[in-house]
Amino acid sequence: MAERTDGKTWMNRGLFVLLAFVLIVVDLVPLDMRPTLWAAPDLLLVATLVWVARKPHYLPVLTIAVLFLITDFLFMRPPGLWAALVVILTEAIRRQNRDFRNMPLLVEWGTVAFGIVAITVANRIAIAVVMTPQAPLALTLIEMVATIVVYPIVIVVAHFVFGVSRTAPGEIGSRGQVL
Repeated sequence: MAERTDGKTWMNRGLFVLLAFVLIVVDLVPLDMRPTLWAAPDLLLVATLVWVARKPHYLPVLTIAVLFLITDFLFMRPPGLWAALVVILTEAIRRQNRDFRNMPLLVEWGTVAFGIVAITVANRIAIAVVMTPQAPLALTLIEMVATIVVYPIVIVVAHFVFGVSRTAPGEIGSRGQVL
């Protein structure tokens, strides 16, 4: 329970937080003032899911909760709803980490896609129950599908640019702990 983390783990945690803030700033900067007919994928969600599926010890639950709570405030969403749904999804994926090690990419992609669909539907239902205004259903569906479609691309980028690959069965950390 009180295991120590090595420098590489802390460096990767910091790298993810830096990447998250870059993705948040890119989402906040307006590139065009006209309304769009499509919605971009949620790259922060996909990056978080890739990191948790591939190297779950790089992202503690508190980091995920704080980052997504910040995005709730910045993107003017109901505070804590999307953050809670993402934490639930990431913890479900973290719990299945040993299964993800041996899973083919298509099965992993399908599992993550099911999770993205589930939290998107849960978010829409929760917002509808409290009668809060929400984005049109078509835009939400486009964002959800785009998020699912870019998952393999983010896996490739995370692997080759950031060095986030699957944890091998029996892999040992720098301090001798089994990952």
